[in-house]
Amino acid sequence: MNSLVNYIKGDKVIWAIAGLLALFSFMPVYSASSNIAFMYSNGNTTAMLIKHLVHLTIGFTAMYFIHKINYKYFAGISLILGPFVIVLLIYTLTQGTTIGNANASRWIRIPVLGFTFQTSALASISLLVLLARNLAKYEVKSLDFKEAVIYFLLPIGAVCILILPANFSTAALIFLLSTLLLLIGEFPLKYIGFSIGMGILGLLLFIGVVLIFPNLSNRVGTWKARIENFSEGDAESNYQVSKAKMAIAQGGVFGKGPGKSVQKNFLPQSNSDFIYAVIIEEFGVLTGLFIIGLYIFLFFRIVRIAMRSPSPFGKYLSIGLGIGIVFQAFINMAVAVNLIPVTGQTLPLVSAGGSSIWMTCLALGMIISVSRSFTPGESVEEQDNQPLQNLEST
Repeated sequence: MNSLVNYIKGDKVIWAIAGLLALFSFMPVYSASSNIAFMYSNGNTTAMLIKHLVHLTIGFTAMYFIHKINYKYFAGISLILGPFVIVLLIYTLTQGTTIGNANASRWIRIPVLGFTFQTSALASISLLVLLARNLAKYEVKSLDFKEAVIYFLLPIGAVCILILPANFSTAALIFLLSTLLLLIGEFPLKYIGFSIGMGILGLLLFIGVVLIFPNLSNRVGTWKARIENFSEGDAESNYQVSKAKMAIAQGGVFGKGPGKSVQKNFLPQSNSDFIYAVIIEEFGVLTGLFIIGLYIFLFFRIVRIAMRSPSPFGKYLSIGLGIGIVFQAFINMAVAVNLIPVTGQTLPLVSAGGSSIWMTCLALGMIISVSRSFTPGESVEEQDNQPLQNLEST
C-alpha cells in the first residue's frame, strides 16, 4: 500500500474521495443494473459489472497519467482540442446514435473499443479549460467587445448551440458553469448580460423553428413534458420521479440492504440517472447523506487547491472543473428527490457510464496536477504571486 501511495502525487484527499466513490459504486451499479441487463444483456448482470470495472479502470488510468503532466501544458492543449471538439459535436449531431431509451443523438461509437462516447462530456471539459486559459492570459477588465466575443462568448455559444438540439440539460449546465467561471474571473458584467440575453434568444429561436418544422427535432416536446410533469406533481405523468421517491421512502434511515431494492425494477436508467434513489433504498438515508458529504468535502478540497494555486490559470482551471463535477452530482441527486425536473445527468464516479466516468477522472487528474505544483516552504501569498510563465506563449 505504501508503494502505491508513493506513485501518486498531489492532493491525497482527492485521490481518497475518488477511490471511495468508485469502490462504493460497484454495489449499487451491480444491483441497479439487473433490469437493464434483462433488457439488453440477456440478464447477464455480471457483464454489466465487468463493463463498469473496465470503465473505472480506464478512467483511473487516465487520471494517473494526467496528474503526472504539468498543468501549464493544458492551456496549450485546449487551443488544439477546441476545434477538434467542435468538429466532433457536428459529427455527433448529424451521425450520432441513440442508447437505450434515449431518443436523441448524443453518442458516437468507438468501433475498436466497442464503446460509445458522449461527446458533450468532452466538450464541457475542453471549454472550461479554454476559458480558464483565456481568463489567465487576458486582462478581462479592459476587454473590448470584439475580444470578449472572440475569446469567451463565441466558444461558449458554439459548444452550447451544437449540444442544444439533442441535450438541453447538458447545454444549459455548460452555459451555467461557463458563466460562473467568468464571474469568478471578474469578467465584465455587461458582457455576461449580453451572453445570457443571446443564450435566451437562441433558445427561443430554436423552439420556434422546431414548432414550425416539428420533424427537425422531438426534443422540445420532451422538455415541455418534463416541465409539465414536474410542475403538476402527478404520479402517473411523472413516472420516473414517482418511483424514485418511493425508493427513497422505502429505504428509510438504514435501507433494505444491498441488492434488495424493488424500485430498481421499474426505474428507467436505474444504474445511471436514478442511481441515487436506489442507493437510499438499499443503504438508507444515512448513506445518502454520507455521499452528499463526500461531494461537499471534495468541493472544499478543490477550492483549497484553487486558492493555493501558484498561477491564475491553475486557480481558474481547478475551480472551473471542480464546480462542474460537484454541480453535476447535486443535479443528479436533486432530480431523484424531485427538487428539479428530470435532466439525465449522472452521479460522478458512481453511476454506470463510460463517458461520465472518464471525463470526471480527466477533470480530477488536471485538478490534482495543479495541487502538485505547490512549492514546499512557500506561503500561500508567495505562491499566488508567481507568474504563469508558459501561458504567454500559448
